[in-house]
Amino acid sequence: MANIFSFCVFIVLSLLCFSKAQHVKVYELKRGYFSAKFTNYGATMLSVILPDKTGKLDDVVLGYDLVNDYKNDTTYFGAIVGRVANRIGGAKFILNGVTYKTDANDGKNTLHGGSKGFSDVIWTVKSYKKHSHVTFSYESFDGEEGFPGNLSVSVTYMLLHKNKLAVKMMAKPLNKPTPVNLALHTYWNLGGHNSGDIMSHTLKLFGSKITPVDSELIPTGEIVPVRKTPYDFRRPREIGSKFDQLPHGYDINYVLHKSRRSRHLRKVAVVVESKCGRKMELWTNMPGVQLYTSNMLNNEKGKRGTVYGKHAGFCLETQGFPDAVNHPNFPSQIVKPGGIYKHFMVYRFTAH
Repeated sequence: MANIFSFCVFIVLSLLCFSKAQHVKVYELKRGYFSAKFTNYGATMLSVILPDKTGKLDDVVLGYDLVNDYKNDTTYFGAIVGRVANRIGGAKFILNGVTYKTDANDGKNTLHGGSKGFSDVIWTVKSYKKHSHVTFSYESFDGEEGFPGNLSVSVTYMLLHKNKLAVKMMAKPLNKPTPVNLALHTYWNLGGHNSGDIMSHTLKLFGSKITPVDSELIPTGEIVPVRKTPYDFRRPREIGSKFDQLPHGYDINYVLHKSRRSRHLRKVAVVVESKCGRKMELWTNMPGVQLYTSNMLNNEKGKRGTVYGKHAGFCLETQGFPDAVNHPNFPSQIVKPGGIYKHFMVYRFTAH
């Protein structure tokens, strides 16, 4: 009887712990008029509310009203994607002589970690202070979506000063070498999430080369200059100004310029919406950034009854190069036990 009683107690406690671990909540960070909300489902950024040049507050992040709407969506609104963000060609790679087959959830390729990547799991809340930060963690198991080894992952969102938002993504392999490439998949519209398309936003992007892709958006392995192409944003211009040459929009990885100082972050981009005066600047330590102009959005029902059409938002996903596991000439994404993956992003918001 004692053994049965002990077993029953174990089951009850296990269920209670499981229930607690599965609980999904929303967490707000706020300083003055600047606020942002996040959820531990997918470590997702739900909103960022900023004043414009007149002081009017708007949410500049596309998304949904309810956390449940983020579950198993196809947009990846605001989510942390991984274990390997972007695409893996043929849904496989070779590491130390072993072929690993990952989940093919994008035709015959892997996209953003597979059918149930980090964007579709519940993270644990490790630390939360409303005026400071929130930290989420996740323990990825060996074989999850086909990736090798156990991986301990954390993401921290931090408010810095009155107008800066920092993101720190870290991962530690526990027992096997594994590829790691995390990305934050936020869709931005500086005019407000419900203000229409982003074609008139002005973009300056600090990358003079791209990694071109084939018809399935898998990199060819080349690294080519943007000069005299519609991909050239080295000088500020409207995002939609060359859509006549690129009718489907942008979905491409840029090779970022290195910082002149080795310990400094690279500057990624400056984006301005002239009507409201909001400006967003972005820095990172990653070698690449994916510019995506929400080409696949198709009348997506979003916040407060808004219907998001094509090009309703832009993404600037700092990252390692797509399909790097299959291109030895790309910067490696393999992290070994004892090593640490570190990915930093800093946003600065102003309005003039």
